[in-house]
Amino acid sequence: MTPQPNPQAGAAVKAADRAHVFHSWSAQELIDPLAVAGAEGSYFWDYDGKRYLDFTSGLVYTNIGYQHPKVVAAIQEQAAHLTTFAPAFAIEARSEAARLIAERTPGDLDKIFFTNGGADAVEHAVRMARLHTGRPKVLSAYRSYHGGTQQAVNITGDPRRWPSDGANAGVVHFWAPFLYRSRFYAETEEQECARALEHLETTIAFEGPGTVAAIVLETVPGTAGIMVPPPGYLAGVRELCDKYGIVFILDEVMAGFGRTGEWFAADLFDVVPDLMTFAKGVNSGYVPLGGVAISGKIAETFGKRAYPGGLTYSGHPLACAAAVATLNVMAEEGVVTHAKNLGTTVVEPALRALAERHPSVGEVRGVGMFWALELVRDRETREPLVPYNAAGEANAPMAAFGAAAKKHGLWPFINMNRTHVVPPCNVTEAELKEGLAALDAALSVADEYTV
Repeated sequence: MTPQPNPQAGAAVKAADRAHVFHSWSAQELIDPLAVAGAEGSYFWDYDGKRYLDFTSGLVYTNIGYQHPKVVAAIQEQAAHLTTFAPAFAIEARSEAARLIAERTPGDLDKIFFTNGGADAVEHAVRMARLHTGRPKVLSAYRSYHGGTQQAVNITGDPRRWPSDGANAGVVHFWAPFLYRSRFYAETEEQECARALEHLETTIAFEGPGTVAAIVLETVPGTAGIMVPPPGYLAGVRELCDKYGIVFILDEVMAGFGRTGEWFAADLFDVVPDLMTFAKGVNSGYVPLGGVAISGKIAETFGKRAYPGGLTYSGHPLACAAAVATLNVMAEEGVVTHAKNLGTTVVEPALRALAERHPSVGEVRGVGMFWALELVRDRETREPLVPYNAAGEANAPMAAFGAAAKKHGLWPFINMNRTHVVPPCNVTEAELKEGLAALDAALSVADEYTV
């Protein structure tokens, strides 16, 4: 679709937004939201007709891009047939969505509890774990994000937690492996893995194994920096959970449904959790949907004992119809394999080449269509480009980098000292190369702040 400029309409949209919309994670008077006129595939555009290649996939959810015709048609057909229905009933769209998800989940995660999104999926997974074990505590990693609701944001391990953390949520944080900024003085991935597991087991021992209900981890942490865990780490966590009777929860809200080049990132590590949360890519974000995939032993706990939780819109027909269509499209079009292949043959070599050219790039890491560049002032000392949780003038280098990317038609995903490369999983090779060229130009601006 060719964008048609309409500045007057854009001004009206912007005025209404500024008058009435309260935006998340924002100081309301300091933001300037872009008015978006439309989107298709890997692109969106504003009312001035400027088009942007979306290297954010919305918020890492448009795994098949915007406005896929088969998913749009499925939503329209479901609306004409049965727009909504209460969750206590069996309906075709809900049953089929659950079946298709269960076909793809690892191990025996065959029961699906539907939620409205990722945060409430995490909330319910933790509730299930506590009820299953009769224990109160949850262990979660620093450098993680699990959602904005009360329990989920307390499980989160980044600064978004701080304003809501009253130290009464029953959450204990620990360090997960991240060799580039190791907390364990490790020099190799093997050392980092072994020392991170030792640290986790020590944390369990000092907290009291009989008090810990669950360990919650993002399979591949997302907004915190796309830190792919070293070989053996997740398997080691699985062993610790089995040893101490702890429920292992993997958060696949971002990493699931093709993002890592597998249906679920757990498949990369041959590990099966007890509970797995999902959302976002399950239907490419077209209608809000999330859920918890539940193992046999957890499901058995609630076989003759009511599970004390639910949502009015659990398994909403429109959302489930979108999920069915999305999963079928991904299978028919080979989207998961496509993401894996392009990640290996195009994204990784291109990003490593950028790192060679730009002193602002400290590290490249990722898998599939899930990548991050760690931006630094000094490669030798690994000093971050901006301070941790920087704002205002302190964040000027990242703001300048972001503005340069947008100037070149690339909409970047920026979090602290990182820019993420997370386009739709069905992005074309030509689109990728266009975006990587724009990223190359924007990094020249970040280079200006290096020593």
